Amino acid sequence: MAEHRAGAVLVTRPEPGCAETCARLEALGRAAIAAPALVLAPLPARPFPPVQALLLPSRAAARALAPWPVPVWAVGEGTAAEARAQGFAGVRAAEGDAASLARQVGAALDPAAGALGLACGRGYSLELAAALRARGFRVVRRAVYAAREAAALPPAARDALAAGRVGQALFFSPRSATCALRLLEGAGLAGAGREISAIAISPRVAAVLNTVPWREVLVAPRPHPDAMLELLPRP
Repeated sequence: MAEHRAGAVLVTRPEPGCAETCARLEALGRAAIAAPALVLAPLPARPFPPVQALLLPSRAAARALAPWPVPVWAVGEGTAAEARAQGFAGVRAAEGDAASLARQVGAALDPAAGALGLACGRGYSLELAAALRARGFRVVRRAVYAAREAAALPPAARDALAAGRVGQALFFSPRSATCALRLLEGAGLAGAGREISAIAISPRVAAVLNTVPWREVLVAPRPHPDAMLELLPRP
């Protein structure tokens, strides 16, 4: 656990996950500041052809689809829980990243049994699709939501950063981390990270964060929001 001042926690996760994480932080006695770096919006539905399984690499993908009777493979437990809440049945969870999803699907399913449906964000999951195709699967990829960069930091986040009241910042994906860095620069706060512990959900996210100075960059021991919260100092 990090040994330094607590301060407020900046949450860069897109909504509705941002509000959920802020609520978790407040339940732990921490001040949370919402600063979603991306804004998600569903796209018009394009139907899938018959597939042997549906792959969900994010909670946003699960929220964008109506349930239909096909086995579902989710990237992790959070996405699996979202899929079940949306009404999907027969949901299995990988270990929280695309590599484990490709590995588990490749081990459990037969390419000869039919195509795989991959529901994702526009511009996302290209590496996952390529990894599955390399294993012999036909992958039908559909963009079911779009993610655009937020226009600016929320005023509360900008003021807290400028005043040095932020102790930690949470980053949940490489793209949102990249966008968050641009938002900081655009607000004239590119140097604010020197007094902040950046907490990344994965090494790929940490690689983005390490392009600028921070007090430190911590990586969650497993790719799950709960594991990120475990790295926070006690209030």
